[in-house]
Amino acid sequence: MKTKVLIVEDDIDLGNLLSRYLTLNGFFSNRVYNGREAREELNNNTYSILIIDVMMPVEDGFSFAAYLSEKHPELPFLFVTARKLKEDVLFGLRLGADDYIVKPFDVDELILRVRNILKRNKPLDRAGGTVIQLGNSEFDPENLTLVVGSAEKILTEKEAGLLKYLYDHGDQLIKRTDILHALWQEQDFFSGRSLDVFITRIRKLLADDTTVSIESIRGVGFRLKIFKD
Repeated sequence: MKTKVLIVEDDIDLGNLLSRYLTLNGFFSNRVYNGREAREELNNNTYSILIIDVMMPVEDGFSFAAYLSEKHPELPFLFVTARKLKEDVLFGLRLGADDYIVKPFDVDELILRVRNILKRNKPLDRAGGTVIQLGNSEFDPENLTLVVGSAEKILTEKEAGLLKYLYDHGDQLIKRTDILHALWQEQDFFSGRSLDVFITRIRKLLADDTTVSIESIRGVGFRLKIFKD
């Protein structure tokens, strides 16, 4: 079965180009023209990944991405936009984007980035999950759950993968470059900012457990610290 991609782009020519290249590379694609139409499309059909423009009428890409991260946190997406200021890039990544590509761009590079995102978000085999004790919290990486106190929280694939990677290295300091190579398969600026966003997300998920923390060593990497209660 072909991987389904939803293109959220109001530029007709660019939308047609993206659709044509995706088809040539073995994907099935559908297209809508703004965030409002994308919401309706997701209510009726399922997709593996979304390509989202930012500047669109009715509902822009940033607004739609905020909705997407809240209602469909398991669904990966990337921005393809002319908005190239650093604050726009960081804002897009904080919204949960897996990548941020500035127009004009190379279509072959876009296809490779889509494939890499899909590879990173490949579903895990969740039969018979193993629960890991993280301080006072319980973490099930296979079933994507984290129980902190009495609250069960559902993780994304990437959040679970990153937390498991930190746990597997015990009390060791892990270099940023090693994490990016293992989980992002890239070490560029955007991947680095994405890593920082996911570290922040995990810290928020664990905020109510004072026995667990993620220590940052500026410019070097991270260490998972587990304390006795």
